Amino acid sequence: MSDAKKSLTLNIYAPSLMNRDERRLAIVHGMERAFPGLRLGWTMSKEEGLVSLPQRDEWVERERTDGDFPFLCNDDDNHVVTLGGWEIPAGRYPGAQPQLQIHAMLPLEEAAIAAAKGVLAGVAEGAQALWGHITPGNVMLVIAEQMGPKMYGPPKPPRGLPALKLPNAIPAPEIPHCLGWLNYWSDAASQTIGFPDPARDEELLSRARRTPSGGWVVPLTDAPLDLDNPAHLEALKRAYERFPEIGGRAAS
Repeated sequence: MSDAKKSLTLNIYAPSLMNRDERRLAIVHGMERAFPGLRLGWTMSKEEGLVSLPQRDEWVERERTDGDFPFLCNDDDNHVVTLGGWEIPAGRYPGAQPQLQIHAMLPLEEAAIAAAKGVLAGVAEGAQALWGHITPGNVMLVIAEQMGPKMYGPPKPPRGLPALKLPNAIPAPEIPHCLGWLNYWSDAASQTIGFPDPARDEELLSRARRTPSGGWVVPLTDAPLDLDNPAHLEALKRAYERFPEIGGRAAS
């Protein structure tokens, strides 16, 4: 499919899916509504490759007992968009409860960049998510380097960014594991990290927008986050300084 470094990566964390959970379709429809012309009408099969889904909604709605979210994609090799998800077992992430992780890839190009805020809000609200983000693929690699401790020694985050705890060491599911370019914080997550504070968050609030459920979509920069841009790197550092809870850094 697409080159991850040239893509926008969406990750959303939400309560685990139940059988016949209406959130499955809400997630798909939320993404399509926000991205003009997008139709996630195909899936992938090991045996058949790309498989058309003429009755896509009915296929998505079928009872699933594994808690996972079905893989969907469009049919455009030049502008690939994918959407899928899986259940994270209890104990691997905070809260001793299973969680749903929704993962999507969008091309790092004008149409997807323009739609990204709406896509993040649509998927997050559809999933009733706790938190999530959309971030360029090359920045995702930096986030991976920030997380530790690692088996081969103490983490040495690049570019002067802070070290982040591994997800299973973060004390509550509402606490975001990291910051991305576009951040979704539910009302619960916002309260946990102390956003917004009008006195300290004027810059973030100038870009942020409230969602119908009371959450927030908070861009750190106007254009996709580029850590080779000194202004973008400083914006990311300022946000980490402002929210020490993110990444479990404020936990005792």
